[in-house]
This record gives sequence, structure tokens and C-alpha cells, in this order.
Amino acid sequence: MAGRVAAYVLLGVVGALVAAAGALVQAAWFPGGLLLALLAVGALCYGGVKAMGTRLGGAVPAGAWVIAVLFLTVARPEGDFLFGAGAGSYAFLLGGMFAGVMCATMPKVSQPGSGPARLGK
Repeated sequence: MAGRVAAYVLLGVVGALVAAAGALVQAAWFPGGLLLALLAVGALCYGGVKAMGTRLGGAVPAGAWVIAVLFLTVARPEGDFLFGAGAGSYAFLLGGMFAGVMCATMPKVSQPGSGPARLGK
């Protein structure tokens, strides 16, 4: 139980780190950086689903990613902000949310050629 909780916490932390890295990369190397950042979000969420075996494994990093990205969009009191007002920033925000939701809500696919019972039973 404690190991699963630690794994979910780790997925959340990595989701926030992917958000921060993606925010920097997507604008620096446009359009390749945008594609790289979106692939990183999708890979993290899909990997979380496969590693944990539950949809929550994809929802936790996606939720942490969204929270971190929304936190990074807020303008600072000094007038600095991380995201510019451009098509790339909006594509990063919406594409990342789409990838996270898609991975977190994907249906469980049964084993091909298996019956309704568990394997080995």
C-alpha cells in the first residue's frame, strides 16, 4: 500500500517537472520543442497507466501537469511570465490536457483470445 502511494506521489512530481520542462522547451525550439513537450506529457501519462495498471496512474501525472502549467501561466508581480501569447503556448496547454485526459480515460482492453475468467484459472 505504501509503495503504491509513493509511486503515485512520484508520478505527480514527475508530472510537475514535465510541465516546467515543457513550458521552456515548447517556446525555445518551436515547432519541434512543442512536439517534444506534448510527446513527453503523453508518454508520462500512458506510462503511468501501464506501470500502475489503473487509470489513476494516468490521471495523477495529468492532474499534476495541469496544476503546474496553470501555476506557470500566472503573471508575476515583476511583470515576468513564462508563457507568451502565441499559438504554440495554447497548443501546448490544450494538447497536454487532451493527452492527459485521453490516457486517464482509456478503456481497459482484455487479453486477446481469453475468456471472461482470469488467466490460469
